[in-house]
Amino acid sequence: MTRGKRIYVLDTNVLMHDPTALFRFEEHDVFIPMTVLEELDAAKKGTSETSRNARQVSRFLNELMLAANGRPIEEGVELRLPQGLQLSRRNKPGRLYFQTTAHVVADKRSPRTLPDNLILAAIIAVRESRPRERVVLVSKDINLRIKAKIYGIPAEDYENDRALDDFSLLYNGVTQLPDDFWDRHGELRSWSERGHTFYEVRRRKGEDWHPNENLYLAGDDEVELRVLQVDAKKALLQIVDDYRHGSHTVWGIQARNREQNFALNALMDPEIDFVTLLGTAGTGKTLLALAAGLAQVMDQQRYREIIMTRATVSVGEDIGFLPGTEEEKMTPWMGALTDNLEVLTNPQEGGAWGRAATNDLLASRIKIRSMNFMRGRTFLSRYVIIDEAQNMTPKQMKTLVTRAGPGSKIVCLGNVEQIDTPYLTETTSGLTYAVDRFKDWQHSAHVTLRRGERSRLADYASEVL
Repeated sequence: MTRGKRIYVLDTNVLMHDPTALFRFEEHDVFIPMTVLEELDAAKKGTSETSRNARQVSRFLNELMLAANGRPIEEGVELRLPQGLQLSRRNKPGRLYFQTTAHVVADKRSPRTLPDNLILAAIIAVRESRPRERVVLVSKDINLRIKAKIYGIPAEDYENDRALDDFSLLYNGVTQLPDDFWDRHGELRSWSERGHTFYEVRRRKGEDWHPNENLYLAGDDEVELRVLQVDAKKALLQIVDDYRHGSHTVWGIQARNREQNFALNALMDPEIDFVTLLGTAGTGKTLLALAAGLAQVMDQQRYREIIMTRATVSVGEDIGFLPGTEEEKMTPWMGALTDNLEVLTNPQEGGAWGRAATNDLLASRIKIRSMNFMRGRTFLSRYVIIDEAQNMTPKQMKTLVTRAGPGSKIVCLGNVEQIDTPYLTETTSGLTYAVDRFKDWQHSAHVTLRRGERSRLADYASEVL
């Protein structure tokens, strides 16, 4: 067996998940079974993300075949990067091979020609024809990887789009300061300006702060701060606004805990264009985002309207096609919006008439949009809320965030413990990807909400069920 040289056999779901996977294996060779090509062909029609990816794979394969200049396909095709595709490479690219022999069922005891069995049969044939090289299956299908290992075939998940190795290492946006923080940072400058208090402190070893990270000092000297600017030697900190009292609320909503207060500060800051809120059910993500949006659209008129969207992934059985307009079709998916609007649009005066008038007014400023029709759009001076963002792939996240035009703000909400999209995990979710990639940008902020605020029943259920 040639040391280090490998042949990676790609499953269909890998290519439909990331079309550039063809070019991600450095100097190693890539093998495409005929079954994979057939499944790509069957999936190419439609407007879904997987259909677009299937078509993109076909275009990549066609470009590679044309670049081969008629050389025999059995010799393989050099995996040159197509024009316009920017990927970093450290080694000379490997070659792309296709299955050129007839299908053979992997196990005579299981003669059914299932796609998985045909892929396994192709892998066994490759392994027999090239015994000196290690053949590895790459698939996002756990069951196929289990089948492969039963047949003695090494199998791996596709991890190139993994944002980080361990989800517990994800940046949470909130850090507790040591009790001797002020003593350790004795050499500092402080001042007040426009109703805010600022501190300039020297950075000590181990203080890996990020822009707009939230810091707090517990105990008798309790204080809550935000990192405004940070460099290798010093940091500029600001005491955050306190939204936990009735005299200082956002659209009638007050923060119930420290993390919610940090979240409202980020949501209300016009200098922050991108906010991500992670948290389990009941931590107040949607309520805080909506309250901040309404305050800035209706009162401050900072944005023209609120646009709300989410990934339409069912938790249970699908209920079929839904009638009506785009907004009417999205309404069943927006139960969280409806529930929170009932809290936010409950006027103290006017009774049922006042409630109806308020709802009509807000309905004209809140638009529900489907994620399927976001391509090509540009949001100008809009406050965009992306709910259930944990069900988005990194590519879908990029598609949505790049829709932001001048004066817009995007807020992503989600709970990575409730991922419903096949082949997505905590470390490959588009929400995790966004949190990790934006943590060093000075116009973004992230807060992980940990404390549920629904009811004692909901809190207990989340612990024991």
